[in-house]
Amino acid sequence: MGSQASSELQDVHVVVVGGGFAGIAAAQHLKSHKVKFTLIDMRDAFHHNVGALRASVQPGFARRTFIPYAGTFGDDFVQGRVERVDLERQTVVLQGGQEIRYSHLVLCTGTDGPFPGKFNTVSSRQDAVQKYEDFIREVQAADSVLVVGGGSTGVEMAAEVKTAFPTKKVVLIHPRTDLGDPDLLPGVRDQAKKVLLEKGVELLLGEKVCDLHQLQLNSTQKDMQVSTQTGTRLTTDLIICCTGLRVNTSAYQATFSPSMAEDGALRVNQHMQVEGFSNVFAAGDCANVSEPKMAYHAALHAVVAVDNIINGARGRELTTYRTGNITMLMAMGSDDGVGQFNGYQLPRSLVAFGKSRNLLVWKSWWDMDQKEH
Repeated sequence: MGSQASSELQDVHVVVVGGGFAGIAAAQHLKSHKVKFTLIDMRDAFHHNVGALRASVQPGFARRTFIPYAGTFGDDFVQGRVERVDLERQTVVLQGGQEIRYSHLVLCTGTDGPFPGKFNTVSSRQDAVQKYEDFIREVQAADSVLVVGGGSTGVEMAAEVKTAFPTKKVVLIHPRTDLGDPDLLPGVRDQAKKVLLEKGVELLLGEKVCDLHQLQLNSTQKDMQVSTQTGTRLTTDLIICCTGLRVNTSAYQATFSPSMAEDGALRVNQHMQVEGFSNVFAAGDCANVSEPKMAYHAALHAVVAVDNIINGARGRELTTYRTGNITMLMAMGSDDGVGQFNGYQLPRSLVAFGKSRNLLVWKSWWDMDQKEH
C-alpha cells in the first residue's frame, strides 16, 4: 500500500506561494505526507505577526517573532517575490527570472497593510528584527502617540503602547463608535472600549483623520498637527496607522483576475480550489471564505487544500471545508485581554493568561519544529 501511495504522488510537486500561517501549515502537511513541495516567501523567516504589535513596544520581542524557514524546510524553501504564474507552462515566475514548475499550486499570499502590524517586504530575519527595534526607539522618543483605526489592530496597538509606556498620552481615533472586529460579540467590543479607558487611552470615536496619506507615519516629530473631517485639531508626536488592510494580490493578479472577488480575494469552492481550476488552491486571508481572517482558520484551509491534492492524486473523494463558531481573542497589552469562544464571552483574566502574556509565540516555534533561539 505504501509503495502504491508513493507512486500515485511521485509526479506531484506542490508550489506554496506565501509563508504565513496558511503557507507553513500547507508545507508542514505536505512534508508529513512526503509530498514534494517548494515554499516561496519574500522573507527568509516566518513572521509570527500575532506578536508584531508587542514587538513594536518591547525591546527584544521581535527576535522571537521571526523563525527561519531553512531550519524547518531546508532546500524546499526558496526566498523570492513571485511576479506571476504561467498557467500554460505550469510555472511560478520569481522576480529576477527564476522559474519553479508545479503540478499543483497553493496560494497563501495573505493580506498586506501598514507597518508595524504587517511586515511584507523582501528582507532577512536580521533586517526585519532591526526594523522593529528601530520603531521602538520612535515610540520611546514620543510623549504622545496617535493610533489611527479602531479595528482589532488599532485597539491592540493602543493597548500595547499604553501598557508599555503608561505615562505617554495615547489617543485612538476611529470613524465608527464600535471598536474591534465586527464579528466580535457586542459585549466583547464594549469590554475592549472599557479596557482602553481603564488604561488611560483617550478615544476619539466618530472622527476620521484628514489627508492621512500626507502625514508622517511611524516617525517621531514633536507637535505634529492633525485635523479630522469634523474640524477637530490634534497635536501629537507619533502617528501609527492601523487601517487599510487589503488582500495581497501581487503574485496572482495578472493570471487569476477572472477568479478574483471584488476585494481581490480568490473565489474558492468548498474544497478550497480556486474557481475554474482543479489543481490551484487558495488558503488563508487571500481565500474568499466568509469568516474572520485569523491564523487558526488559515491553517485549517491549508490542511483541507493539501488533503485534496493528495485525495485527487489518489482518486478519492475531496474533503469539504466548513466554517465553525467564531473564537477570537484580543490581547490588550501583556496584562489584559478580551475575547469570545464558541459564541460566549470570556473572562478578561482568561484571555490575558491564554494569549496576552506571550501572544502564542511558543506555538509558532512548535509548529515550525524548532526550539526558540
